[in-house]
Amino acid sequence: MVATKPRTTKAAPRLTMDVAEIAENTTVLRSLDWDRDRFDIEFGLKNGTTYNSFLIRGDKIALVDSSHAKFREVYLAALQGEIDVNSIDYLVISHTEPDHSGLVADILELNPNITVVGGKVALQYLDQLVHRPYTKEVVKNGVKLDLGQGHELEFVSAPNLHWPDTIFTYDHKTEILYTCDAFGMHFCDDCTYDEDIDLISEDYSVYYKCLMEPNARSVLSALKRVGKLPEAKQIATGHGPLIKHNLEELVGRYEEWSKNKAKAEKTVAIFYVSDYGHSEAMAKALTQGIVKTDVVVETMDLRVSEMSEVRVLTELASGIIIGTPPQSLKSTVQAALSTVLAVAGKKQSFGLFEAGGDEDEPLAPIRSSLSESGLKEAFPPIQLEEAPTEATYQLCDESGTDLGQLLTKAKNIKKMKSLDGDLDKALGRLSGGLYIITAKKGEASSAMLASWVSQASISPLGITIAVAKDRAIESFMHVGDRFVLNVLEEGNYQHLMRHFLKRFKPGQDRFEGVETQPAENGAPILAEALSFLECQVVTRLEGDDHWIVYSTVDNGRVSDVDGLTAVHHRKVGNHY
Repeated sequence: MVATKPRTTKAAPRLTMDVAEIAENTTVLRSLDWDRDRFDIEFGLKNGTTYNSFLIRGDKIALVDSSHAKFREVYLAALQGEIDVNSIDYLVISHTEPDHSGLVADILELNPNITVVGGKVALQYLDQLVHRPYTKEVVKNGVKLDLGQGHELEFVSAPNLHWPDTIFTYDHKTEILYTCDAFGMHFCDDCTYDEDIDLISEDYSVYYKCLMEPNARSVLSALKRVGKLPEAKQIATGHGPLIKHNLEELVGRYEEWSKNKAKAEKTVAIFYVSDYGHSEAMAKALTQGIVKTDVVVETMDLRVSEMSEVRVLTELASGIIIGTPPQSLKSTVQAALSTVLAVAGKKQSFGLFEAGGDEDEPLAPIRSSLSESGLKEAFPPIQLEEAPTEATYQLCDESGTDLGQLLTKAKNIKKMKSLDGDLDKALGRLSGGLYIITAKKGEASSAMLASWVSQASISPLGITIAVAKDRAIESFMHVGDRFVLNVLEEGNYQHLMRHFLKRFKPGQDRFEGVETQPAENGAPILAEALSFLECQVVTRLEGDDHWIVYSTVDNGRVSDVDGLTAVHHRKVGNHY
């Protein structure tokens, strides 16, 4: 194992810059965000993150991506310390997500003559971000840009990794592949490269599962295109350390993980217009709910997708979700939407959501068309009257989980019946206490009956809880999240057990009719609980169908010192 430099502690400045040469005439500008603890809707971070930008100097000069707007002062100072910004000829946009394109307007202000290079969709999105005229150059898969001195950039189309407008860039001189989000990880460290694979493996895996796994087939398509290029010596990622020391291993993991997901029996297709209203955020929340059930998700932007791709994905999918497009784009997306409605068949399930813009296409005609074609509605349409809240995203998450559970119901029943009878009964003799886990984030809350709970450490005080991957509360049990473990009392638990065992509709209030009070961490305490523990998630270990969640205990109290914990005795061990 290669030795690493000591990790900078939390006492270091919150936002810092690191500039390093990574190849001939090639520089990385790493924006280090040491303390960021959340990314996207439900992505908890343990090790911060970085935003990577790159300078390539030939006879002409290219800047690949910029940085997050929070780094405006320090990034621009670092960039100007390396080069006269007016001498930069090209700004390559890997995709327009704000954490990589947040400073494009600032760069255009410093150098109005720069040519912005990107895919057609990326530049369309960028128009809405910079609100000023600029010189642009649209590139497609296989197009090359010659900077001189051997630096010939070749562009690779990589849609949905993890935005619909993503492109990779390959420099034929240095043999560096610039991949933005793909192959990255949210990991902040002094080291420029992947020197210690054991140190970064968990973050690399979590990042893939959260951002890339829902589009496993797109990952394989991108790898196939990249395979036509000369073998890369480095992968310059948009987040985390650059990949050089363990390149074959880490790329191989992506390929293996993606092939395994692509073999999944069930796929859900989400069709929407990615830059309209709240489509992107709501689609991500739906995706998060679906993938809990081990169902693959493929997202497709109706505005830019080829009709043949729309048809193939619709035919492939077991479930279809449509986000209503704006009426102003009806002429642009109508052919794609009509293709979905025409191809969808009786063996599929569907769901609909409003994007939340001013001129949504009405839901009713789409719903009627799918129902008349014999499709089964998996969840009620998600309709917005105002901007989405945490509760809205929870509704999307739970609706996605309902769809995934509907699609995998038969498979799970078969799996449950496959255990050996004696083994099944023997395993069922493992008993446990009865608990209710309660959690709250903003307006969103959730709860779950649990019995697979155990104390796991004394210093610090810690517990483990096994949480099924397809449980709604899983979204409230990520690293850094807080919850309450309510201990049920023997002789006074049946009504609470029945209440929290019932199946709740997406978005339904779990605590209706139950007396609660808020804990210091904000989660509900059940008034009838024997005792409670306030907890914070520290880490998660992935099992086959459960997460083993380790949490520290911050506070607790007993309501009856003579009370006994309710015990759960099972007869079989292959289901709850």
